[in-house]
Amino acid sequence: MTLNTLLTGAAIGALALLAAPAIAGDPLYVLDKAATLPSTDSDWDYIKLEPGGSRLFIARRKDGLTVYDVDSGKVVGQVANSTGANGPLLLPQFNRGYTAMTDGSLLSFDLKTLKVIDRVKLASDGGLNGVVFDPATRRIHAVVGARPQQSAWYTLDAATGKLLGTKTFPFRKMDDPAPDGKGHLFAPARYDNILLKLNAETLAEEARWNIDCVQVVAVEYQHETDRLLIGCRGDEPVFLALDANTGRQIAKLPIGKGIDGMAVDETRHRILTSNGGDATISVIAQEGPDSYKLLGNIQTRPQARVMQIDPRTGRLFTVTAGATLGAPNPDGSATPQTFHPDSFTVLTYKPS
Repeated sequence: MTLNTLLTGAAIGALALLAAPAIAGDPLYVLDKAATLPSTDSDWDYIKLEPGGSRLFIARRKDGLTVYDVDSGKVVGQVANSTGANGPLLLPQFNRGYTAMTDGSLLSFDLKTLKVIDRVKLASDGGLNGVVFDPATRRIHAVVGARPQQSAWYTLDAATGKLLGTKTFPFRKMDDPAPDGKGHLFAPARYDNILLKLNAETLAEEARWNIDCVQVVAVEYQHETDRLLIGCRGDEPVFLALDANTGRQIAKLPIGKGIDGMAVDETRHRILTSNGGDATISVIAQEGPDSYKLLGNIQTRPQARVMQIDPRTGRLFTVTAGATLGAPNPDGSATPQTFHPDSFTVLTYKPS
């Protein structure tokens, strides 16, 4: 899943002054709203908040791409022909939205009217996972989901949706890359514990770093500090901060289990990870480019694993649904969970 960085325009020297540590009894964030939406038994993946706006685009797979207004707490739209929506990307500068689909197609739509522009089949061997925009090249990269042996990226022109090329990587699973806006993409190979530094124009590998954690699932580049913020999902889940030039590890902190989303609060100088495994949001204070401190873990609800942040207010948004977990198989392996119809819920947490 795609990540949401909002640390822009803040002076590095102000971080230590403004990142106040949590005090005893400080709840950090509290539940502000829980809005239940009509739903089937579908699961979901990425959510994306429209830049500068209040519309939250929720990829609900079988239930399509739903548009929820975070201010009113109501559904305000549904993108047509979006059954299978998995990973939205919103580009107001082109008045376009894109959605990676579970059938391997890429859906494009008018961001203002929500009318579908096109739906193009890209992958014939499975679904797409997410879509990322690189401002340096004005291209988007659609990344496939897990594959038996290798992963593909599909590169398209962001303004038109024209396919420009395909690149194959020798990894079973690659999560969304993080662009630095300066000609590089940082791409995680989840099961290989590797981070690639790629040339944004050619996608040629410029560096390869072995990461000191298991299952790299979330990566974000932070412009003000030139740092890479990384979330790892393994048996001992951690947050890492790396130097984006050298790959040098700067910080390592424990976080909750099952991370699938990360956000950065520009005003409060906090890094947040949403962890569906133990139903928490880990809150990390950034006291400088090389100084990070875990403030605490906010209890959310089971399955709340993806997240977005509202830069206007600092509110956090995550989603979940009621579910039944079946008894394990005789060999101890897990059985599929069943989501309860009409239980899909958007959770809003506000800073205390």
